[in-house]
Amino acid sequence: MLALLLVAGCGGGSTGSTLHATFRDRNGDGVLDRSGGEPLLDRTELAPASKPVRRLAVFAQIADAHVVDEESPARLEVLDRRGAPFTSAFRPQEALSGQVLAATVRSLNGLHPQAVVETGDLIDNDQLNELEEALAILRGGRVDPDSGAPGYRGVQAAADPDPYYYRPDVDPPRHPGLLAEAQRSFTSPGLEAPWYPVVGNHDLLVQGNLAPGAQTNAIATGSRKLLGLDAAALDAVRSLRLTPAVVAGLLRSGLPGASERVPADPRRRELPAAEVLARLRKASGHGGRGPLLDYAFDIGESARAIVLDTTRRGTGAGGLVRPSQTRWLARELRAAGKRPVVLFTHAPLTSAAGGASVLALLDHDPHVVAAIHGDTHRNEITPRSHYWLVGTSSLADYPQEARAFELDRTADGGLVLQTWTVDHDPSDRLAEISRGLAYLDFQGGRVQHFAGTRLDRNVRLYVR
Repeated sequence: MLALLLVAGCGGGSTGSTLHATFRDRNGDGVLDRSGGEPLLDRTELAPASKPVRRLAVFAQIADAHVVDEESPARLEVLDRRGAPFTSAFRPQEALSGQVLAATVRSLNGLHPQAVVETGDLIDNDQLNELEEALAILRGGRVDPDSGAPGYRGVQAAADPDPYYYRPDVDPPRHPGLLAEAQRSFTSPGLEAPWYPVVGNHDLLVQGNLAPGAQTNAIATGSRKLLGLDAAALDAVRSLRLTPAVVAGLLRSGLPGASERVPADPRRRELPAAEVLARLRKASGHGGRGPLLDYAFDIGESARAIVLDTTRRGTGAGGLVRPSQTRWLARELRAAGKRPVVLFTHAPLTSAAGGASVLALLDHDPHVVAAIHGDTHRNEITPRSHYWLVGTSSLADYPQEARAFELDRTADGGLVLQTWTVDHDPSDRLAEISRGLAYLDFQGGRVQHFAGTRLDRNVRLYVR
């Protein structure tokens, strides 16, 4: 059947598919080697296995690319050593985020999906130049990742005396010249399939936690970079009291700690939420209208997708569903009729404020197949009621994989959602270096088990 041929041949055999080949640390030395793939496993918690007989839709997900301006003075790498919840303030592979996204696009183009859903945190720090870089990668053509003055200026420079940060010119694994190469322009193939945006907290909030304002924007576009925190700032960090009022107080007299001069760049301007949504809608051609990125679209002729905006507009990284959105979702579910429905969010509904009301709606709609999210940077698939909750790992942290889906009708009249992870193009040298560094990262690498178990990756999810 066509569905089986797609998974076994064209789709499953495309560049980066983990069905036939992936990466493993075979001998525990911290080096990833090309290895055999992971065939699909049956998950029958919700329905018995049955042969796929008709393909309904093929689509893919990109989660948490975190395209970052790693040279920006608005970044607070100094917080990273403070531990949770600040552990994403620095990554050893962060200078290569754009190249990783471009290599992922190349792999997904080989799949030929009908839609690619980008489930939020496309960028890292709500900056104009980050969004322009990310959209250029998705559009295709020349991409310029550099900011400030030409070349790299930041905590990973060889001359930086702080041993906390990985410096590729001098620290193992050594990659001399990597930072200079990372700043050079490159060409992206661009997504060949239609793509659909979901907004995440890092897309709209400074450091993913705080709405931009005049003070934070002045830092982002300015010429002073914070190197350390004074006593008041340290106290606020330790007590997790980084509210807008507290942050405003800390910045009232300038940067709260030692700083250095860096090249200023007005392209680092922080974006209000309305502008981010407008740019995403214009670039993708999708996204509905209004102050929230709530909308629905068809995948092929037989499946319906719904996007729900779970991102706060003021303070906090946790997901939020407003009562008006629950009412809107109820109308969209009714409008979908008897078509299979897939819901996309950034934050998982199980942890979002107001998410219980959405889950209750999904529990009572027999046509819902899956609720798919990003945000957690973790592969995780769990059954709920009559549908599946699917979380996908990020491009920022190991294993830096996207996810592919095929929805099929089965011989017994049910459905099966076949899903497998997709590595970014192994032929891209800089993206490959990023994968290796991400694996070694003590905060986001192998020790965090973001790749999930075998049952969280390449599986057939049966639905009645």
